Formats: sequence, C-alpha cells, structure tokens
Amino acid sequence: MGFADRTEAGRRLARRLDTFRGQDVVVLGLPRGGVPVAYEVAKALHAPLDVIVVRKLGVPYQPELAFGAIGEGGVRVIDADFVERVDLTCTDIADVEQRQLAELSRRADRSRDGFDRIPLTGRTALIVDDGVATGATARAACQVARAQGAARIIVAVPIGPRSQIEMVGREADEVVCLETPAGFFAVGQGYRDFSQTTDEEVTGLLERARDGFREPAARAPVRDIADDLPLRDEDIEIVVGRVRLAGHLVVPENPIGIVVFAHGSGSSRLSPRNRYVADVLNRAGLATLLFDLLTAAEEGDRTLVFDIDLLAERLVQVTRWLATKPDTADLPVGYFGASTGAAAALCAGTDPRVEIQAIVCRGGRPDLAGECLTKVHTRPLLIVGSRDEAVLDLNRRAQAVIPGKCRIEIVPEATHLFEEPGALEQVAELARMWFTTYLPPRGVRRSGHQG
Repeated sequence: MGFADRTEAGRRLARRLDTFRGQDVVVLGLPRGGVPVAYEVAKALHAPLDVIVVRKLGVPYQPELAFGAIGEGGVRVIDADFVERVDLTCTDIADVEQRQLAELSRRADRSRDGFDRIPLTGRTALIVDDGVATGATARAACQVARAQGAARIIVAVPIGPRSQIEMVGREADEVVCLETPAGFFAVGQGYRDFSQTTDEEVTGLLERARDGFREPAARAPVRDIADDLPLRDEDIEIVVGRVRLAGHLVVPENPIGIVVFAHGSGSSRLSPRNRYVADVLNRAGLATLLFDLLTAAEEGDRTLVFDIDLLAERLVQVTRWLATKPDTADLPVGYFGASTGAAAALCAGTDPRVEIQAIVCRGGRPDLAGECLTKVHTRPLLIVGSRDEAVLDLNRRAQAVIPGKCRIEIVPEATHLFEEPGALEQVAELARMWFTTYLPPRGVRRSGHQG
C-alpha cells in the first residue's frame, strides 16, 4: 500500500496507537526521519514530543553496513557475531565509536535547541521512526529509554521486515508496525516521497510541539508550480539479461543531459541522499535515472554487492537502453556513483560501448575499480567528507592513478554519509556545477578521452 510521505505515515500510525491517548506517554522521534512521523503521533495523542538520539556504528571503509549503535547515556548495542564475521578489531570499533559520540552530542544539542530532555522516569516511552531496516538503531533507542527510567517501551514504525521487527521486540515491551512487506529491501520503498529531513525541520517540529502543535501560517504561492512539472517522472523497469531492474526516470522539459545514478551497497534507487541530489539536478535542467543495480533477491548475496564487474556491466547496459528511447537517445550522459557504485561508474565509464562525458563520485570507493582507474579519461569529480579520513585517503590514491583530468572536492566537517548540516547540499551543488559544465549541449559530442 505504501505512504505518500512521513506525514501521512505518522497519521496512519497514530490511528493504530489511539489506545495510548490519555496515558502518561512521551513520544520520542528518532532523528531525523522519524521526527515528522513522531510529530503526527504526538499531536494525535496529545502527548509531549522529544527526540531520542542514537548513532549507528558502521564498518570502516563501508559505513552503510552497521555493526552496532550507541545512544545517549553511554548505551552501546554491538552485534558481536557480525563483528567477528567482518574481523573488526577493538581499535576499529573504538575509532568508529569515538567519531560517532561527537556527532551524537552535536545532534542532541541541535535538535533540542537549548530545551531540556523530557524526563522518562516511570512513564511510557513511545519510540517512533520512519521505518526499521537492520533494527540496530531502534534496539539502541530502547536501551537508552530504559536507562533513562522508562517504565514501558513501545516501538512504532510504518514499515520494516518481519525478521527485524521481531528482533526489536526482544528489547521493547511492544512493537507496532503497519507494513511488513515480504520483499523488503529498504525503508524508502514504502514512501513515494522519502526526501531527506533536515536538522532545521526537526527543531521546528519540536518547537511547534512545545507550542501546542500550532501549525505555521500558510504561505501564498509565489509561482505556478505547474510550470515546473517534468516531461516524465515515473517508475520504470529495465530488462538486463535475465533480470528486471527497477528504476525511476525524470526527464524535465528541454533537458541538457542525463545523469545515471549508481548507488552503494545497502542502498537502492530510493536512497534519500541520491534522490535529493537528483532533484537538484532536475531543477538545473538535467534528466536523471536512479535504478537498482541488483534485484531484491540478489541484494542478500554480499558477493554480488561487491562484484564491481557485474555492477559496471549493468550500468553499461542501462546506459545503452537509454540510447534507444526517444526522450533520452540524444542526451549526453554522466554518471553519479556513491560508495561501491562509484567504482562501478568509473569502470563503466571506460567501456567503449558507451560515451560518458562526466562522472561524479560521492564518498566513493574508487580503489574497488582496480585496473580500470588507469583507463579513466572521462572527467571524474571525487567528493569526500573531511572527516571520512580512510575514504579520503583512498580517493587521493585513486586521483594519483587516474590519467585524465580528475578533481577532488573535500566537504569540511562531513562524514561518509554527509549527514551534517549543509553537507549534502554542498554535494548536490558540486555535482550540479560539474555536470552542467562538462555535459555538452544537445547534439554536440565530445570525446570521452580528453586529458
């Protein structure tokens, strides 16, 4: 069934939680995406709203893969079996935890904006997020709430996989989940609008809750938004060999080029970060295609997730497919790769079957491209956070190997996922600048092998 956005998800969740109306409940949103959902729940239940801040701990070099989480009050949740499987050392864990502790403190202070934390002692803690994926964050939130004295803990989410909902249930007294799709692969699959929630939006919602859930005055429209409607904005399916890959294609009026997105492991075409960047590119006159490099069934095979040759081949095949479609056939093409998707983009960009004019990599793993790096002549821009030190080093080494024009842009104070205030906006602006500069006008072809 799915949800239009987090607001609708919160309202539907609130109806399921109506039995808590009138009880001594504190609604706790998990920043950032869980807060808009929690706001609607708290508003419907006439309950106080606060945040409960936790941070996932990601594997070095592949932060999307979480091995645990930490929360306020010194709470830690570590998946010991996973740590053993990926062979993490105590030093590895300590380094990751130290970085996330600083962000935990910053985010808690920023979200509450000077207000004190609402006491939980003897009360029911109703923990709300926009969905559950691994469950590590929700489990950590449960432990944080217990450490803060909550008498009862309820976790409520719109969507999640049944297996992880059951895992969360081991920490909570009760779990409420509206949808548990059999083919679950990402929280965003349940939303039509899964755009990123900002720190400013979180602070604003908490302030409105403290002010009696007073809605802001409506603003008069400044322009007719119908003028900005794209030519095409639709979900598509692309047949590549024996598999069907899901994608989302946006083609604005009079596009100047098209950017194909290659996401990293643990992500999909529904990645809120890539969708945000794509929206910025669309407004700059660029068409975009976000698609899943793997099928839902293949995502569970970790060997395929890191099979760069396979991912690059599918990227090439999808690019060739675009060349057969009337709306995109004559558009110059660029690639936007994130994490492992960056390696696939760099490799695909060297394939003689396609003509790629520019490549942008966000928090990329160019080292996984191997010998392909020595053949990259298409202009790559490598965007890395200054606090993503290990990946920054890998990108600098790749820059030294790439023979063509290659530039590194470092986003100050940003970590691997660019979650810091303004960080993702900088990524999007850098990508917009690069693609609008290096994708030639329609009908003008440049050689992809310029230095």
